[in-house]
Amino acid sequence: MKIKFTYLLFTITFLFLGTLNSIAQIENKLIREGNKLYNSKKYKEAEKKYEEALKNKPEKREASFNKADALYNQKKYEDAANQFQILGEQFENNDDKAKSFHNQGNSLLKQKKYEDAAKAYKKALKNNPKDEDTRYNLSYAQKMIQQQKQNKKDNNKDQQKKDDQKKDKNKAQNKDQKDKEKDKNKDKEKDKNNQKDQDKDNKEGKDKQPKPNPNELKKEDAQRMLDALNQDEKNLQNKMKKEMKKGVRVQIEKDW
Repeated sequence: MKIKFTYLLFTITFLFLGTLNSIAQIENKLIREGNKLYNSKKYKEAEKKYEEALKNKPEKREASFNKADALYNQKKYEDAANQFQILGEQFENNDDKAKSFHNQGNSLLKQKKYEDAAKAYKKALKNNPKDEDTRYNLSYAQKMIQQQKQNKKDNNKDQQKKDDQKKDKNKAQNKDQKDKEKDKNKDKEKDKNNQKDQDKDNKEGKDKQPKPNPNELKKEDAQRMLDALNQDEKNLQNKMKKEMKKGVRVQIEKDW
């Protein structure tokens, strides 16, 4: 849908009757010059002309209206909307009031303030129920309001879905962390039990080792005794050999 046009007041084209003072002539000249610039799409220059006219006569509503139109075409929609609202409340003529509120609605529509735009269009239709352009723009604003609500609803659903997914992910991560901690504690307990078993085995091994008998001979002492016996045997054999050579009988054993 395309927004229907924005109205512009060109009320300074009528023929003046009688003699106008110089200030009025200057005001009207400035407005005419502004309108000429406006029609040439030189909106910034036109705005300046309207401002000059308003300096001499601030209550000049035609200049204010056309200035608001110049603001609108410079995409200064917020300033334009505020100006049109003021004019809509100030104008006494229903047609001018309708045009002001229509333009206010267009300015709000450009800002995507659809509910406020719909209200402005309704005010315009109240003053001019036969304006089909305003009725068309109101229908468009209402359609955009429904679309905004649907988009908001869809966005809420998407956000809720993302929140649920995030919760599930956090839940899974927490479970994994708990499982890891649980496994870690199990490993610690297992290592602790293994250490206990090892300490127990070491203790039992020590208990099973034979304790030294104080009555048993040490290995070194036994070896010395054996060596001494061997030496005695050897000495005895040597003595026997010597005696045999001499022919002397050697009595080895003594009779009892």
